[in-house]
Amino acid sequence: MPQTPPTVSVVMTVFNTQRYVGEAIQSVLAQTFRDFEFIIIDDGSTDRSPAVIREFASRDPRICFVSRPNTGIVAAANEGIGMARGRYLARMDSDDVCLPGRFETQVKYLDAHPECVLVGSRATVVDPYGSPVFESGQKLAHEEIDAELLGSGGGWAIVQPSAMMRTEAVRRVGAYRGRHNVSEDQDLFLRLAEVGRVANLPEPLLLYRRHYKSVMHTQWRQREEVKERIVREAYQRRGLPMPADWRFDDWKPTPLAEQARAWGWAALKRGNVSVARKHALTALRAAPLSGEAWKLLVCAVRGR
Repeated sequence: MPQTPPTVSVVMTVFNTQRYVGEAIQSVLAQTFRDFEFIIIDDGSTDRSPAVIREFASRDPRICFVSRPNTGIVAAANEGIGMARGRYLARMDSDDVCLPGRFETQVKYLDAHPECVLVGSRATVVDPYGSPVFESGQKLAHEEIDAELLGSGGGWAIVQPSAMMRTEAVRRVGAYRGRHNVSEDQDLFLRLAEVGRVANLPEPLLLYRRHYKSVMHTQWRQREEVKERIVREAYQRRGLPMPADWRFDDWKPTPLAEQARAWGWAALKRGNVSVARKHALTALRAAPLSGEAWKLLVCAVRGR
């Protein structure tokens, strides 16, 4: 007898995130909303990520685990989307953490707003150790989000691992496009905004982890060409000219020593002294003669 499809299909791609993937999986399994399937695509990891996932899959039948050679995040995500049976599609990254009420809150919103094809949320940005750094401030309304998606920094208009979408709409617009392995979320969200409304919820429903092995930091050099093409194609689809003053935001990752200091001060402000000390040591290893790094270490040792 065929199984009743779940309300939500969660799709998470994994590549070499053994340090974080267990916490990410546990945060999905701990959701207050229980009617979901959890599709995990391991994209050719060479670390212990597959072993961690298999352990969870052996204990929870909602997990559908696929492991195969590396093809890139776009192909891996589309494979998961092709398997999805739920009417709603929740994206998740293997280094982030869902807060317990995320799915329940987003399902209620989509049920109450049939015109909405995509809802994200604000997020609490955390450092590699999970210590909070700041809360994001994404725009909430369709028009503001769409305008930001059309800008050079539009990838942050909706935080991808906070996104829940109507599965039918994602498939109708062609899911992720294979030539974009960077900013693939911005491209999809722009196309979804052309067939329905998009929104963000004001409460943070995700802990968004920043670390130096994330795609944002390892593939940032590809962003300029890709982003301009994505935005230009969106204007063309809409029959509008590309603004003459459109410029790429030229974002670059913060140098390690500087970033470690920033994370260290944020941790110290939150009272996370042990985390602040770790960041201070990282900053010193990256820049041994930095007075600012030594200042952070002294304050972290003192605990204030």
